[in-house]
Amino acid sequence: MAHFSRRLLNMAESETLAMARLSRELKAEGKDIINLSLGEPDFDTPDYIKQAAKDAIDQNFSHYTPVAGYDELLDAICLKLKRDNNLDFKRSQIMVSTGAKQCIANLVMACIDEGDEVIVPAPYWVSYREIIKMAGGKPVEVLAGIEKDFKVTADQVEQAITAKTKMFMFSSPCNPTGSVYNYDELESIVKVLAKYPDIVVVSDEIYELINFVGAHISIGTFEAVKNRTVTINGLSKAFAMTGWRLGYLAAPEEIAKACIKMQGQFTSATCSIAQRAAIVALTNGPEKVSSMVTAFKKRKELAHSLLSDIPNMTVNNPQGAFYFFPEISYYIGKSVGKYTIGNSDDLSMYLIHEANVSTVPGSAFGAENYIRLSYATSEDLITKAIERIKTALLNLK
Repeated sequence: MAHFSRRLLNMAESETLAMARLSRELKAEGKDIINLSLGEPDFDTPDYIKQAAKDAIDQNFSHYTPVAGYDELLDAICLKLKRDNNLDFKRSQIMVSTGAKQCIANLVMACIDEGDEVIVPAPYWVSYREIIKMAGGKPVEVLAGIEKDFKVTADQVEQAITAKTKMFMFSSPCNPTGSVYNYDELESIVKVLAKYPDIVVVSDEIYELINFVGAHISIGTFEAVKNRTVTINGLSKAFAMTGWRLGYLAAPEEIAKACIKMQGQFTSATCSIAQRAAIVALTNGPEKVSSMVTAFKKRKELAHSLLSDIPNMTVNNPQGAFYFFPEISYYIGKSVGKYTIGNSDDLSMYLIHEANVSTVPGSAFGAENYIRLSYATSEDLITKAIERIKTALLNLK
């Protein structure tokens, strides 16, 4: 019998990946499952990016690259950050990884010691909590419910700060809620963080381009925190490149070097071909993928209309990303047949087995009494899935 570390045994499996796996298993059994659990665009990678990868293969970009990434890619990232975000970085402040998730893991492993605290506004992306715990840190969850549009206030952040606080980590647009922090909201949080110069600010901006309310605002543009903000982004969502595994981090030089050192002992650099494709994706700019954002907005409006028609479900109107995070507390305690709904986990399992729709329980994101639904799929499947959800919920008594 193998011996497993406490680190592994104490780590929760990613609920999104677990539900995606269950969806595949049920589909293999012949079930007509509609998967709304995984945050993956259903679009294909744009042709101009694929062509760049094909050219890179033909040009024999098949050897090891520097751990941080090709210089040309680091330059493309610096260009993108200045052009799109008004952020000034140089090559030595950039690191490219196998996805934004690895950037976050490198950062937390490099900066967080046993007992250090990381403030995480909840609802949060599932992996924040487990990555922090894996490094020996303590996630300090600050909850904002749907009545606050899932956005924490500056007062909440300040109340959570202690002598052990080393990091503040958030996403905007947010996974799982789609909420977007505006300038005034960010400014008020910055005013609090300005009082605590040793706290590293981590801004996960992977959904930056899937934003329905205007220009994205990076917290790193605020003078009071610009020299201790780590901006994390990648190509998975807006460029429909989930399988290419390419994310990047822009940070103060000493933090970037620490992350590169950490990565050098785990994966070294990410795929050379993906890097060459990323150079083309980033230098061409966001207008090349605007049609996908337009489609996401149309799907969001459809899903919002359908979800709003479900009795006793509370739903807001997200401003970005491609998720809804409806409040379902009315259905907790209800039953039908062999099912009794005790929590959001039970509800998600009920929906996948009885409605053939895969969702993710809110507990995975630090917010019980909610479920997450992704609308990164066709309008036809969105309509069918929400109709099934509505029927299944109305059967609960």
